[in-house]
Amino acid sequence: MGAVFAVLVKSFIADLITPIIALIFGKSDFGQLSFTINGSHFAYGDFINNLVTFLTTAAAMFFFVVKPYNALMARRSEEDPDSKECPECTSTIPVKARRCPQCTAQLSAA
Repeated sequence: MGAVFAVLVKSFIADLITPIIALIFGKSDFGQLSFTINGSHFAYGDFINNLVTFLTTAAAMFFFVVKPYNALMARRSEEDPDSKECPECTSTIPVKARRCPQCTAQLSAA
């Protein structure tokens, strides 16, 4: 599934994002970009292509996996809390606790 997702993102970048960048910067393929210093040839264009791919993949993973998962966990914790706050010392204790382990205060029944 991960390989298919990577191919899909790479295609998305090659077919949609790169032409949009080409409209802005005038080049549709960054793979040919390079410079030479003292006879050494540095091909940095492929790095730019891979960087755009990585950033797009990371953004997609964040918005389609991480954010929904965090929202689900937040909703789940609101529905069924497994801890509460001690009224005396404000430490976090289990819901079924009858005595606080921090301050040993008697708690009302859950």
